[in-house]
Amino acid sequence: MDKPGNVTGERKRAPPVKVFSSQLRTATALRGSSGDPGAGWVVKLGRDRFLQVSLVWMQGTVLEVELALNRMLLIDETGTFTVQGINGIPKGKPCLSSGKYVMVMGVIQAVSPEPLVRAVKLADLSEHAALHRQMWKLEVEELQQVLVARMDPASVDP
Repeated sequence: MDKPGNVTGERKRAPPVKVFSSQLRTATALRGSSGDPGAGWVVKLGRDRFLQVSLVWMQGTVLEVELALNRMLLIDETGTFTVQGINGIPKGKPCLSSGKYVMVMGVIQAVSPEPLVRAVKLADLSEHAALHRQMWKLEVEELQQVLVARMDPASVDP
């Protein structure tokens, strides 16, 4: 029986994982039980540490917006990534300007040659961009350590 609020047949997604674009560039696709793609991605976090993800949370500066193509190019501390589906995001318009520092929550579509994420949510973080940029690396590292520790407590360095 489905939980209230769930649409029958809808897959429940894990919460988003904070990642850098460089981590997506080296991710590998998971195959479903029938061998079909789309079961998610495996992101390498460090020496012998891996995490399965499909929904990601990324932050970066908007370099270019292509409204006609429904996409924008962003850059984080580790490289560029493309976000598609930008025209369909409610309240996403304030984010669609070059130079804005934004948060993107989305589903990984591709990782090579450049990460491609289909946007689910956009938020403008420009008002306190310096603080957000400064904290982002620490937030990503901390969340990833917590997630890896939950999977295998012995896999995290003390």
